[in-house]
Amino acid sequence: MHIALDYAGLRVIWWALMGVLLIGFALTDGWDLGIGTLLPFVARTDTERRMAINCAGPTWEGNQVWFVLGGGAIFAAWPLVYAVSFSGFYLAMFLVLAALILRPVGFKYRSKRPDPVWRSAWDWALFVGGVVPSLVFGVAVGNVLQGLPFHFDSDLRVLYDGSFLGLFTPFTLLCGVLSVSMMALHGSAYLTVKLEHGPVHDRARTIGTGAAALCMLLFVIGGMVALWGPLGYDITGPVVTDGASNPLRLTAIPSSGAWTRNFIMHPWMYAAPVLGVGGAASALVGMWLRQEIMTLAGSSAATVGIVSTVGLSMFPFILPSSTDIHSSLTVWNASSSRSTLLTMLVATLVFLPIILLYTSWVYRVLWGRVTVASMASNPDLY
Repeated sequence: MHIALDYAGLRVIWWALMGVLLIGFALTDGWDLGIGTLLPFVARTDTERRMAINCAGPTWEGNQVWFVLGGGAIFAAWPLVYAVSFSGFYLAMFLVLAALILRPVGFKYRSKRPDPVWRSAWDWALFVGGVVPSLVFGVAVGNVLQGLPFHFDSDLRVLYDGSFLGLFTPFTLLCGVLSVSMMALHGSAYLTVKLEHGPVHDRARTIGTGAAALCMLLFVIGGMVALWGPLGYDITGPVVTDGASNPLRLTAIPSSGAWTRNFIMHPWMYAAPVLGVGGAASALVGMWLRQEIMTLAGSSAATVGIVSTVGLSMFPFILPSSTDIHSSLTVWNASSSRSTLLTMLVATLVFLPIILLYTSWVYRVLWGRVTVASMASNPDLY
């Protein structure tokens, strides 16, 4: 497929780049969140907990770069999306940030004192810093799929009509639990690769088996809801792909099953949900066979497939409105100017490869299994 660098082409490129950044965050920081979520369950002694923590310890700070890049890209490339999402998800974002703050503090402070109560408190802080963002991110995606209650006035001021508790519905909670199970699977897969064989390794494999099965089940149920449930929106009026961003010109209607239509029109898109289910199944088999690389590759494929499925199913919608469909944000009506997108693209083409190379180098240098012996002999470990 040829994509030109005209305004429409740049919008598609930045829609794809936004997906790449979100996938990068889910892949790298995903196993950090997963390890935090699993910490109370895979490790029982202080040494075991230190082993699990130090699997993520050397790289968690660098992994958060993807989160910052994703937020920055949304702010610069999709300012209307940024405005609406931070209005509608304000309390949810605050909850996520508060939980994420616990993680660096927990890493740095946990081993400062030998007091078991002190360390246990920070272990639970790390658990909260893992499970809360995982859950809220999934709930947020569920709300995006079903539409957010917002609208624009004639001056393009965004008005949010919902509430914090309104974000939690059966479907969005399903998406939230799916997100937690996906991160738990990814975290357990990473633990099996990074830990020496022993009790923590075995518990991670056991829990990962359940997480893989739950991830597959919830992803399939979510797909069935998208296929037969009251989800989806269709654009009914003319589409201007290269005009100035103005959501008030959109003409659309709610349409059950619309989120599956792209897959029918473009069969190659089926690769995403197949990768989501197949990756989780591969991780499950890898757990059973004790094939650690296969397990991590499967959990990574499942993460890529699940995140990609959401983006591909909704295109060209980014944030549909459930209360005023004409205020919905799409790839064609919510972006920055052409010059801004082009300038940012040039900067991305320069700096993103540097980030990828540096990240690869860091993982290569810091690779190796965490062992019981290293906990006693290496003073640099948490």
